[in-house]
Amino acid sequence: MASLESESIHLPVLLDEVLGFLQPERGGFFIDATVGLGGHAKALLGAGEQSELLGIDRDAEALIRANERLAHFQGRYHLVHANFSEIGDIAVQKRIESCQGILADLGVSSLQFDSSDRGFSFQREGPLDMRMDREAELTAGEVVNHYSERDLANLIFNYGEEHRSRSIARAIVASRPIHSTKVLAEVVARAVHARGYQRIHPATRTFQALRIFVNNELSRIPMFIWSAVGLLCSGGRLAIISFHSLEDRAVKETLRSLSQACTCPPGISQCQCGQKKLLKLLTKKPAVPSEAEISRNPRARSAKLRVAERI
Repeated sequence: MASLESESIHLPVLLDEVLGFLQPERGGFFIDATVGLGGHAKALLGAGEQSELLGIDRDAEALIRANERLAHFQGRYHLVHANFSEIGDIAVQKRIESCQGILADLGVSSLQFDSSDRGFSFQREGPLDMRMDREAELTAGEVVNHYSERDLANLIFNYGEEHRSRSIARAIVASRPIHSTKVLAEVVARAVHARGYQRIHPATRTFQALRIFVNNELSRIPMFIWSAVGLLCSGGRLAIISFHSLEDRAVKETLRSLSQACTCPPGISQCQCGQKKLLKLLTKKPAVPSEAEISRNPRARSAKLRVAERI
């Protein structure tokens, strides 16, 4: 299991860019909706003595580690075990009326990815789990061993953007039961006839698809953004880091829809669509890691940061 004794174990992605947009040195209340191991949260709290923070994460184990990391700021932060899409309900429970900035990092944390018993990585022998919240019922093993070939092919294609999904699904069904990450990765590699050097491992997209499906990741993004925007004060900012095209597309489209005004045709005396412009986009194109950051932290290479400001 990954240790947090060293700060270098967990490197928050696009940290300088996040701090530059959220400007925590001004003080105020911030929400880290996917606090993970607390890297971004620590920097937000450390940037200004007048700032406070609510951290949310669905991984109870990560919250324990985040609490250790943030102990220096005792009294200025509070952690909640929940899904980021529940931010609106949590705000009501905590009597939070508005906040200066909200951050969501949609990636898998280093604790999850580096822990073999979590089953997120095909590079480590482990059970087919992939649950970000260990209290959830559905596991990757349940999907791999009990879903129909057609359903497997569809989810691998839709969530992994894998054009060889039918061959992979057929091979998975023929190889059942499959109970470990290594075995599944080998089954996928054989199914696509992978030989020699591969720029990315042939099982990458299949593992991504299973993780997204098991954790219901994509459908929660618009729900989160709508709730988060409702919590921002005027001038408050929402920053979201995504790591693959499906996430980024969902973020981009939702932010864009909230940054557009009434779409009723000209000549109509009274608005019928009810669409109100709520956001100003601060990143027409997403911010991406510098070469220096990628060299320090190769996992940052696919990160994209989109930021919007509440009008």
